[in-house]
Amino acid sequence: MTAVIDKAALEEAAREPRFWEAPPRPVWEEEPSKAGVAGKGIVLAGACLAVLFPLWIVVVTSLSSKQTITEAGGLVLIPKGITFVAYQELLSGGQVTRAAIVSVCVTLVGTAFSMTVSVLAAYGLSRSGSLGHRWLLMTLLATMFFGAGLIPTYLLVQSLGLTDTYLALILPSAVSVFNILVLRGFFMNLSSELVDSARIDGAGDWRILWQIVMPLSRAVIAVITLFYAVGYWSAWFNASIYLSDQSMMPLQNVMIQLVQKQEAPVGVSQAIKTGQISALAIQMAVMVMALLPVAVISPFVQKHFKKGMLTGAVKG
Repeated sequence: MTAVIDKAALEEAAREPRFWEAPPRPVWEEEPSKAGVAGKGIVLAGACLAVLFPLWIVVVTSLSSKQTITEAGGLVLIPKGITFVAYQELLSGGQVTRAAIVSVCVTLVGTAFSMTVSVLAAYGLSRSGSLGHRWLLMTLLATMFFGAGLIPTYLLVQSLGLTDTYLALILPSAVSVFNILVLRGFFMNLSSELVDSARIDGAGDWRILWQIVMPLSRAVIAVITLFYAVGYWSAWFNASIYLSDQSMMPLQNVMIQLVQKQEAPVGVSQAIKTGQISALAIQMAVMVMALLPVAVISPFVQKHFKKGMLTGAVKG
């Protein structure tokens, strides 16, 4: 019986604290004062309110009828009934639906391509004896401080025949040197004994990368994947200069057009003119659609941020 109790106690002491529990305090650290705890709580509550209050207004306004928005004089703070007319109008198969599909496809393909290139480059640069290791590293570092500029980049994309193609939304910003350096630092911190033992057993670089390095680097890979995905999902500048076909525009560019009231999709424009729906509700609904994927995915990757970023920045 004693052994069972001791085992349970050890498991309880070894488990990581849940997200609502405070982490164990080191023995040398003093207990915080009540005033300090209250002050931290007030500051955190204020920060959360500053973030959530605008989001609340955007979501509530997107779910409000035209009459409610008119009575509120614009943005709605207190809801008076919920209607999904704005979302139904946007997702009825028009330009917004196509733009959302374009954004999803570009994000998935671009993130996969960027992660493949970044992981391969970081692994090669983490091996000190690889061919041209130092020169390649210095070249990558130089690109962080010196850039060709917008006009030469546009001329290069144009000369490659990438204008008015979806590749123009991926290739010009496919690789981030910062992300490669973070991955490289994490790879260099992995135990060299594991790699050496794998080589003794006859494993090559591809097998070492796939079966040893990748499984041990899930934290940093999850973080860098989120960075790339958010970057592709939020990008609008490349589409604005490389694409002239409105049917190819991603969601962010359509959102800019709606918010700035430059041009609305045909079906949505008719609904606004006939008074069926408020233009402000349409604008807020597009914002919610643009924010929703990032807001849903980020909490699942949050637990990897501390380990992935700090460990990858220690060495290298």
